[in-house]
Amino acid sequence: MNQSLLDLLRKVDTPTVCNAIEVAQGKRGFNDFTRGTMLCSDPGAGAMVGYARTAKIAAVNPPSEAPDVIRARRMDYYRHMATGTGPAVTVVEDVDFPDCIGAYWGEINTTVHKGFGISGALTNGVMRDLGDLPDGFPVVAGSVGPSHGFVHVKEIGTPVTIFGLRIQDGDLVHADRHGALVIPSEVLGDLEQAIFRLLETEKLILDPARADGFDFDAFEQAWTSFEKSRT
Repeated sequence: MNQSLLDLLRKVDTPTVCNAIEVAQGKRGFNDFTRGTMLCSDPGAGAMVGYARTAKIAAVNPPSEAPDVIRARRMDYYRHMATGTGPAVTVVEDVDFPDCIGAYWGEINTTVHKGFGISGALTNGVMRDLGDLPDGFPVVAGSVGPSHGFVHVKEIGTPVTIFGLRIQDGDLVHADRHGALVIPSEVLGDLEQAIFRLLETEKLILDPARADGFDFDAFEQAWTSFEKSRT
């Protein structure tokens, strides 16, 4: 992914990318996105974009493994998050879902991950410390709660599922307050132009709809032009 595309992806929202992928593919039906409503710690922060660094956690019950095993895995987790190809997004599946209680994403953990240079976190689990999270590190999560429970790392670098979206370690993720998607590698060469084309196409209906004197006749004409240009 070149810098020009990365900069553009950070500026546009996830629905735009979702539609642009279909433009790049030349067909409707792109399916690699989250289902349901997710929460964003900072809806105005814009999109997080990066290659997924995945893990699984649990928090409802205490860990059954020895404390030294848990500690070693925790350090392995942070090592995985601190190294690798950038830009990066942390993607953590809470295996207690849908009964998650442990807020893994609070002030300390988000600040650590931001310090590693990661652009944000995506999880089906819990976040907390809203108002104290660092600027520039959005968390898109399944819920908000007060406790960390017995949160501990279960797996590192394995495939995860977040609100119906399966994500492999290393997948390119785009996420914001709407949810998340995985960008197929085969569209990367065409995606930048597809986004620009999509934005221009949308103007065919948006500009007339915002103009004074807009009526059904103007809509019909605009919509005809709009449909002709769509995938």
